[in-house]
Amino acid sequence: MKQISLFVVISMMAASVVIGQGRSVPASLSEESAACVECHEADMPGMTGEWRHSRHYAADVGCYECHAANEGDADLIEHNGFNIAVIVSPKDCSKCHQQEYDEFQKSHHADAGKILGSLDNVLGEVVEGPAAAVNGCKQCHGSIVKVNDDGSLDPDTWPNTGMGRINPDGSKGSCAACHSRHSFDAALARQPENCGKCHLGPDHPQKEIFEESKHGIAYYANIDRMNLGNASWVVGIDYSAAPTCATCHMSATRDLPLTHDVGDRISWTLRPPVSQKIDAAARAKGKQTKSWESRRSDMQKVCANCHTSNYVKNFYVQYDGAVNLYNDKFAVPATRIYKKVRSSGLITNDIAFDDKLEWTYFYLWHHEGRRARMGAAMFAPDYTQWHGFYEIAERFYMEFIPEVMEIVEKAKTEGGDKATAAEEVEKMVAEVFEMDQHKWFTGNEPAEVKAARKKAAEEFRKRYAE
Repeated sequence: MKQISLFVVISMMAASVVIGQGRSVPASLSEESAACVECHEADMPGMTGEWRHSRHYAADVGCYECHAANEGDADLIEHNGFNIAVIVSPKDCSKCHQQEYDEFQKSHHADAGKILGSLDNVLGEVVEGPAAAVNGCKQCHGSIVKVNDDGSLDPDTWPNTGMGRINPDGSKGSCAACHSRHSFDAALARQPENCGKCHLGPDHPQKEIFEESKHGIAYYANIDRMNLGNASWVVGIDYSAAPTCATCHMSATRDLPLTHDVGDRISWTLRPPVSQKIDAAARAKGKQTKSWESRRSDMQKVCANCHTSNYVKNFYVQYDGAVNLYNDKFAVPATRIYKKVRSSGLITNDIAFDDKLEWTYFYLWHHEGRRARMGAAMFAPDYTQWHGFYEIAERFYMEFIPEVMEIVEKAKTEGGDKATAAEEVEKMVAEVFEMDQHKWFTGNEPAEVKAARKKAAEEFRKRYAE
């Protein structure tokens, strides 16, 4: 045994070269990368330490294999005799990870940088200020990384690991957004906190929603059983305690391969003012895309690892009901009225957020509306109700409609075209309150509906009086 152990030790030493601080790198590592490690080992031990923890290290993929730059690259700099690029883009990663690159480039994540020009971007760049956007919005959505004349990176655009970053080589995204450098650990990418860098807060609280859900409760109670570092990580085989964000949206199952297109299993889009099926926009433009029915079928295959078919079917009935309620009762009427008010010149139409109604409408769909829909999508009843539909209703009845009517009354006193437009908006509001879902507000519900509600209230009081 001693002879065998000594042979193993000698073999390991022969296979390595010893450099700074007594550490070693594989002898098979390229000379360029070995030189990088020798220098950075002393100056940046945290970075090289993470690299040593990675599968890249085990596969002899070093600094130079990822950071080498070609002549003509916009971000090429000469560094200690080597031509390198600071940014390792998805295009660089595609040299070894082509399938992952292709899936990611067609995903919604890759287009996150297209926030430029959106209302969210106007809030950050204009209403709040450029530094807010640089340090906030663009750190999640990504920025267009600009290269200075000397090859250095513009500090207004770098550092940046935004999911939709536009890189100097033209590729979209940042693999490091999920696979934090330099370990690129899959276990980290599989944890919900990783997604929570961007998916949290008042307008898209997916992380908080997950934590409230039964899925999240099971995950945190059983994290030691999640087998997060497993190479295959197939639900139902490698782990069964709970799903994470990655489980449902990306990871492999017995029936599905792993995908880096996070929208591949999503059937509704819950982002815009009015929800629509995920393929609706593409189909309207005549583009070929995976149908929402097929995407839903794939997601249901994930659910089927832990839930019966009837459970999954009924969940989607409830979920669709919540989205349709939001659309039909609040989003569609509010959006129609809001667009009419703006297009008619009753408020300014060329500047965003300079009228109170613009803020009110924005909160209605962008904050409360998203929370209600996302809460329903991911088993979070408090976000569906108190942080969602309750606040939608309060915003709609107590703020949005009164503000619209105030604008209408003011325009009617001015006369002319504005008065005519105001009368049209007033008619639209009246039509909304003729809808069965809004008759409670005007007291015009059928007598039997009022009686049933009164009876239920009396029984409730009696029950608690006892």
